[in-house]
Amino acid sequence: MISRGKFVAGLLLAVAALLSRGASSQTTSAPGAKPTSRPSKEEAVSRITLEVTGGDKDAPVENASVYLKYVEEHAIKRNKKTELNVKTNHEGVAHIPDAPQGRALVQIVAEGWKPYGRWYDITEARQIIKIHLERPPKWY
Repeated sequence: MISRGKFVAGLLLAVAALLSRGASSQTTSAPGAKPTSRPSKEEAVSRITLEVTGGDKDAPVENASVYLKYVEEHAIKRNKKTELNVKTNHEGVAHIPDAPQGRALVQIVAEGWKPYGRWYDITEARQIIKIHLERPPKWY
């Protein structure tokens, strides 16, 4: 008799062999032909520039914490949640050089300003996002 562990291991090897054979047959192309597939999500990265202003005069908000949150979706493994943190400079600008393309949550927290959060679709290789913060209401 075959033990349960050996049976499962053999079954996994057979499935892996079938998947690799199917993947190799799909990737063959004529010499000199351009690839028609889009780059994978790992290759698709963007440079995001966030311009943060606030108030009636659109003054730059310096030293604001900028959080970029996104989820890396996997078909087999569990989805991975990732967060990038940066600060704005004295001109109110923050750069995120290697942000993945797709849907991302941008959150901004600055002292003396209302917190900001909104979902954005990152689709371009270089994208500029302009954000305007408001003052919080006065408590009497």
